Amino acid sequence: MADVQLNPKVDAYIARSKKWPTEYERLRTIVLDCKLTEELKWGVPCYTYQGKNVVLIHGFKEYCAILFHKGALLKDTHNLLVQQTENVKAARQLRFASIEELVANEMIVKAYIFEAIELEKAGAKVEKSKPAEIVLPEELLEKFAEAPEVKTAFEALTPGRQRGYILLFSAPKQSKTRMARIEKAIPQILAGKGPND
Repeated sequence: MADVQLNPKVDAYIARSKKWPTEYERLRTIVLDCKLTEELKWGVPCYTYQGKNVVLIHGFKEYCAILFHKGALLKDTHNLLVQQTENVKAARQLRFASIEELVANEMIVKAYIFEAIELEKAGAKVEKSKPAEIVLPEELLEKFAEAPEVKTAFEALTPGRQRGYILLFSAPKQSKTRMARIEKAIPQILAGKGPND
């Protein structure tokens, strides 16, 4: 790692992390040994090849992970890649719950990183799938009927924001909870904002 440029923003990120600092340091060393450029994007260490995102390192309550931006294209010969949710199409994670687990799999991690770099060199792209037909929850249709201004504001949102709201509103099993989420979101919708803005 001697000829690699360390990013001070990543130094600060690791220094202030409470949950996975040892694992982050080890992942950082592994990734930098693969000759990627270190940056901080989306508030986490991100590693690029010629300006293209290849992997990032992040942590959660139960595990830390290295996320491959085009992980869906990797061969996954060891069957270790995890798709975070069904809505994540391209990215895949390798998850680790301890430094021992990470150390034991270091060569596998490097192999996946090198494969991801080769995909980037080849200009590989994850084929975009057509978005699934989105069904508006019955409670939202009721709200549109009773408050047409909400419908107008909702339809003026970007498709991504609309989808975000529909996923948010559709998740609860009980109608009462779905309606409560809709009511709570109305000021955001009327302001032209998405659920995460």
